[in-house]
Amino acid sequence: MLDVFGLFSVNELYVLIGITAFTLIAIILSIVSIVKSSNMKKKYNMMMEGSDGKSIEALIKEYTGDIKLLKDTATKNTESIKDIYEKLEYTFTKIGIVKYDAFHEMGGKLSFALCMLDKANNGYVINVMHSNTGCFAYVKEIVRGESFLELGDEEEKALNEAIAGRLGDASLSKEVNDLVQQNKM
Repeated sequence: MLDVFGLFSVNELYVLIGITAFTLIAIILSIVSIVKSSNMKKKYNMMMEGSDGKSIEALIKEYTGDIKLLKDTATKNTESIKDIYEKLEYTFTKIGIVKYDAFHEMGGKLSFALCMLDKANNGYVINVMHSNTGCFAYVKEIVRGESFLELGDEEEKALNEAIAGRLGDASLSKEVNDLVQQNKM
């Protein structure tokens, strides 16, 4: 018999059974804990690998690369669009054309004055005259809607039509304006 602080006495067999039971319970709890930890590690690895066997880290790295590529592409596209808009400033966007019979001997309106202007009304008037003996072409520069050289009646009319944003031929101009108005709606 074991005397415990003089308070009570316990049979040694009971103490030995108690320690053995406590050790056995501790061992069982350790095994259960190890099994649960192993199962959790397996689930974690499955989750991190994803459904197609790739790890989340690899997927994030791949998508990060894709995002960088998209960002670089967007930057290049933005620069290209900016370049296009800068070039459009100097592109002919307004046209005026007037057909006429220059020498009244050809039997039709084979001659024409063509005016092409950009947004700032800079550009050229091209006058092409057809006759029995040949074809003659003249080019006059237009700066801010005005020419430093004297313009003929047809050239002046083509210039005014281009500045107004219409074509010189009235029926053609009406058709074009009607189409533009329909497309705006």
